[in-house]
Amino acid sequence: MSDLRSAFVEGADHVIAIVARDDVSKAWREPSALADWSVGGLVAHFAGQLPTVLRLLQAEPGADPIAVDEHYHRSAWVSAGHDAEVNTGIRQGGERDASDGHAAVLAAVVRARAELPSVLASQSADRAVLIPWTGWSLLRDDFLTGRLLEIVVHGEDVAASVGFTAPPLSRAVLDPVLGLLTRLAMKKHGQGNVVSALTRSERAPRTISAF
Repeated sequence: MSDLRSAFVEGADHVIAIVARDDVSKAWREPSALADWSVGGLVAHFAGQLPTVLRLLQAEPGADPIAVDEHYHRSAWVSAGHDAEVNTGIRQGGERDASDGHAAVLAAVVRARAELPSVLASQSADRAVLIPWTGWSLLRDDFLTGRLLEIVVHGEDVAASVGFTAPPLSRAVLDPVLGLLTRLAMKKHGQGNVVSALTRSERAPRTISAF
């Protein structure tokens, strides 16, 4: 796997470009495109990826890392219902962080972006990053891939909520994210359905959503 440290810095700039928008600030208390999320709560969750990366990379290393695909197969939120405790808790966390207001969320993400290059530079490829809310670890680039997935997906969610087009991202960011989403979709829906959805509109399934 290629080194994703520079790609993550690009992802961090993508977060700031979206969070800093005036229309995002003005829509802060409005409902988002996601059920039971305000725009502010969704943005706070989206922006929170950067401080989360800093915190976990600066913590004690983990051990016995698992593959990133296995991480999603094990994660409770993936298969839990919308109103399950794990997903309700994620939404409540975003709304709680949003209660500090747009300016505070933006300031926190700008501070995190300033620290990222030096922290990322110190991380070796064989670093096992402990994910404390799961109890298992991922290798550095698998961990960064998961955080980039959050950035890419929720960036589009915020854009859809407020009514703008998210800034384009480079292949360095998109390729690992789309590769992961494709593998997860194939695990969930099967090879034939994914291939048909991408190539044969006449027999495309209703959905090939990875989650």
